[in-house]
Amino acid sequence: MSAPVFLAEPGSFDTAAAGGTYVLEGAEGRHAGVVQRRAPGERVDVVDCAGVRLVCTVAAVGGDGVRLDVLDVVREPEPAVRLVLVQALAKGDRDELAIEAATEVGVDAVLPWQAERSIVVWRGDRAAKSRARWLGTVRAAAKQARRARVPEVGFAVDGRALADAVREVVGRGGAALVLHEEATVPIAEAALPVPAAPGDPAPEVLVVVGPEGGISARELDTLRDAGAVAVRLGPHVLRTSTAGPVALALLEQRLGRWG
Repeated sequence: MSAPVFLAEPGSFDTAAAGGTYVLEGAEGRHAGVVQRRAPGERVDVVDCAGVRLVCTVAAVGGDGVRLDVLDVVREPEPAVRLVLVQALAKGDRDELAIEAATEVGVDAVLPWQAERSIVVWRGDRAAKSRARWLGTVRAAAKQARRARVPEVGFAVDGRALADAVREVVGRGGAALVLHEEATVPIAEAALPVPAAPGDPAPEVLVVVGPEGGISARELDTLRDAGAVAVRLGPHVLRTSTAGPVALALLEQRLGRWG
């Protein structure tokens, strides 16, 4: 069984090295030492949410946290193509189910979309609270999936801002795929960007998923005009909570990220 993962903040491993020690403090330290009752000798990983993983064993559990012996420091490379789920806001927490599964699948970022047919509206205090829930959801899902990187969560965009984002991504050599039941291009045949060479900025693939009522014809036309391509997953119509994760899984396979 893989080792459990605990989260630290980016930059907190600057002085960590194999053979040294690291103290897991705060809420994560309490969760490891008090809730999970991790004992000396047990294997655990600590990740900085940005691609660095400390491979550790528990040395001691105390009031100030859990002291860990660092066995190795693993720096995972940036993806050569970034996958971004543009998830329309949906009722009944279906949007949160979508980003949870997408995180487990391996998405690099999620972007909330206030679509024309979204019943849920993020506005004012609700927008901040809802985005905070999304942040908590992807962090928990990243821990569950033992990921070293936690997906970024953007701020909600409307149709015009999404079209601008599509135009920008496509202009930089990326792609935008809109999942639509009437599309004729299978997602397996959609053109994908050329992976970046090491050290170069990675192109992005935006995967756009509509709300329960679907994407309107006007929205689809606007996104196409900006450079997006409508694609279909298969013969069945999926819920907004499942379409994105399924599409991402297919793209992960095509990009060789599930080798």
